[in-house]
Amino acid sequence: MQRATGSTEQAIYRATTAAAARGGSGPRHALERGTITYTRNPHHHHHHYYNQDRPAPAATMSVPLRAMTVAALAGCGLLIVVYRVRSTKYLAQVFVMVWSAQLLAWLLWTTLVYPHYTSPLRRIPTAPGAHWVFGHGPKILAANPGASLREWITTVPHNGLIRYFFFFNRERVIVTSPKALAEVLVTKNYLFPKPDAVRTSLGRVLGYGILLAEGDEHKVQRKNLLPAFHFRHVKSLYPTFWRKARELLDAMEVAVRAGDDDDDGAVLEVNSWASRCTLDIIGVAGMGVDFGAIQDENNPLASTYINLSTPTRQAKVLMVLGMVLPGWLITHLPIKRNDDINAAAQRIRGVCRDLVVEKRRRLASKEPLDPDIISVALESGLFTDEQLVDQLMTFLAAGHDTTASALTWALYMMTRHPEMQQRLRDEVRAALPSPSADADSDISSADIDRLPYLNAFCSEVLRVFSPVPQTIREAACDTTIQGQFIPRGTRIMLSPWGTNVEPGLWGKDAAEFKPERWLSGGGGGSVGGGGDGSGASSIGGGGAESNYAFMTFLHGPRSCIGAAFARAELACLLAACAGRFEYELADEAMADERNIKLKAAVTARPAYGMPLRTRVVEGW
Repeated sequence: MQRATGSTEQAIYRATTAAAARGGSGPRHALERGTITYTRNPHHHHHHYYNQDRPAPAATMSVPLRAMTVAALAGCGLLIVVYRVRSTKYLAQVFVMVWSAQLLAWLLWTTLVYPHYTSPLRRIPTAPGAHWVFGHGPKILAANPGASLREWITTVPHNGLIRYFFFFNRERVIVTSPKALAEVLVTKNYLFPKPDAVRTSLGRVLGYGILLAEGDEHKVQRKNLLPAFHFRHVKSLYPTFWRKARELLDAMEVAVRAGDDDDDGAVLEVNSWASRCTLDIIGVAGMGVDFGAIQDENNPLASTYINLSTPTRQAKVLMVLGMVLPGWLITHLPIKRNDDINAAAQRIRGVCRDLVVEKRRRLASKEPLDPDIISVALESGLFTDEQLVDQLMTFLAAGHDTTASALTWALYMMTRHPEMQQRLRDEVRAALPSPSADADSDISSADIDRLPYLNAFCSEVLRVFSPVPQTIREAACDTTIQGQFIPRGTRIMLSPWGTNVEPGLWGKDAAEFKPERWLSGGGGGSVGGGGDGSGASSIGGGGAESNYAFMTFLHGPRSCIGAAFARAELACLLAACAGRFEYELADEAMADERNIKLKAAVTARPAYGMPLRTRVVEGW
């Protein structure tokens, strides 16, 4: 056996793939044949690490199209050879009949028999109310993203695992307890990659950057991108965040005064403002370019992302089909939704490619480069231009959409709790300089750190309204979670929206929006701000029983690399917005969160915007 150079989990992950390709079923077969070796991938250097062998798709319950087709063809071949049948029409009928019979048998087995009578997961506590064919699928689609999982985590008695059924009774397992989460995210992290179908779907818009990379590929990318997110670099970005916040305030104030005919303020759709501002920030701080989205509500790049996240019936249909059909087939279906996604992806890719070309030119001419994402990646020498484009696509989408979501919910909760809004405004105005255009009012990280209630409020927003409500993994091989056998191909669900408010971890007031929990022994909102991008937090942050109670940035090797960046950006933007304006709900029906429909997207954002009546508060 060769000298070990990677973790045991990575070795098993690679060995499982090799065993499956040879006809084995998992690591057990690989071990029996002595095929597990701990070797460094020969392509794992310079520009080639992207080309390492990708893992074979896990044995999920997708329709076995190839096997069914081969069997039907074999039946036709038997008729030709043995019975000398020559009628093309008859053979075609036989093919269709055999193929259809197999499909029916497969559906009956996988939908009605396997999940209820033979599945090794059947003894896991199961969410109630499943349809006999469609499982909990209709309930999940009818509810907001992540809402059903939050409900089950807080109401179904369990010991860290909960089972539910997606469409056609496809089993999924929600992981909830700290020990189970630690297994999936840390100790066995490489055994639970994102499903290929998810990577294929998201990769068109997000690019195949660090968010969708797996195994050694992810490890190398993270190591080489981490300097751009080091806490010292993030601290240097506070003046940039504040300057963009000032620009946002000025533009919003113009809009408010233009629409304020009766001194009662104007209704602004703050989600749009937040999205355009965070897009500008990731451009300036992450890529060295200002997209100018704050000043242009019809900004082409911002509009592209808005159109992509607009909920459509076809998007929901594609999501359901993705449960039974391979990802490559879903993305090639001749429907308008796919055409729209492909066109948007080309526009975004074009913008990112232009940025890479310009940075290459500056690097070649020996011009000094700022320590932003693209510059750090370029200077590492480990990325080709197209790989850099993928990274920029990832950070453009993930870097602005998530923080915009958090800021939107922060402003919403200020309207729900006027006393908190006033307390925030008082603290900000007492400690920070006026952001008026004629004042030299740049701030530092120390200025924000001295605002305990602001940081506590941000932490509570990130807890209760995690920008990404849920994420999915897939068992790459037969394994276990807390002693429960998990078959290869099982979909594993992580639910920040559920875990972040679980009473067993946060106490009886877990569902309450209560910033004060971060002021009494909780570290003043330090959760998720591990300056190295680890997303780590101190145990008991916010009074929780475990650091795994706060799942907004995940944990372990796959935790959010931009956690410190996002927290700093949110704090600066919220401080500015709370200090300058007063907010009220434009529609009182939205006071009940259940009346706010969310987009069927990766991030939790209102489907129809967040209209708030906004007034300028003079004196700052």
